[in-house]
Amino acid sequence: MDRAEQKRVIEAVLFLTEEPLKAEKIALVLATSLDEAEALMKDLKEDLAAAGRGIQVFETATGFQMGTSPELAPYLERAFSEDVSSNLSAAALEALAIIAYKQPVTRIEIESIRGVRSEHVLENLLKRKLIKINGRKEGPGRPLLYGTTADFLKYFGLRELAELPPLEAGTEAEAETEIETKTETAPTSTDPEAVEEPTVGGS
Repeated sequence: MDRAEQKRVIEAVLFLTEEPLKAEKIALVLATSLDEAEALMKDLKEDLAAAGRGIQVFETATGFQMGTSPELAPYLERAFSEDVSSNLSAAALEALAIIAYKQPVTRIEIESIRGVRSEHVLENLLKRKLIKINGRKEGPGRPLLYGTTADFLKYFGLRELAELPPLEAGTEAEAETEIETKTETAPTSTDPEAVEEPTVGGS
């Protein structure tokens, strides 16, 4: 397999991979050295950038990943304005705020704060990949524990949970307000690295 074919393989693998791909994985796929795998991915990155393609390769802290060129964000927002990134309901924002500030948290704990049943809200947030199940709580029934995801950070334009605004009064109602404010001011890009980074995703 020549170098051009190797880069085609890498491009296809990156396209189908949702999470950042480590050079070790590419080295295994191509049966080559780690240094050669890294060089090939960097070459592919430079090739796509030089060609001005809409899809680019970006190097992150955890590997390489395909994503869209940052300057295309306005067009992508227009194309997918009614997709998963559409506005959240007040109930979803309320539950999400509770999870963000109190995670890991159980459904019963969320419902005790909200005062209403929350199964459907949690199902919706799970489908949107804004929350995930973080195991089970020790105790009777071992209820599921919920926490936020990397997509939650992307949605609200955050790099890490530490960037969430503090709750001076310590109330979940204020948490909801703060989260909603973040929604209104978040960048259109879904990437936590803000506007200078891509909207990432596989096929």
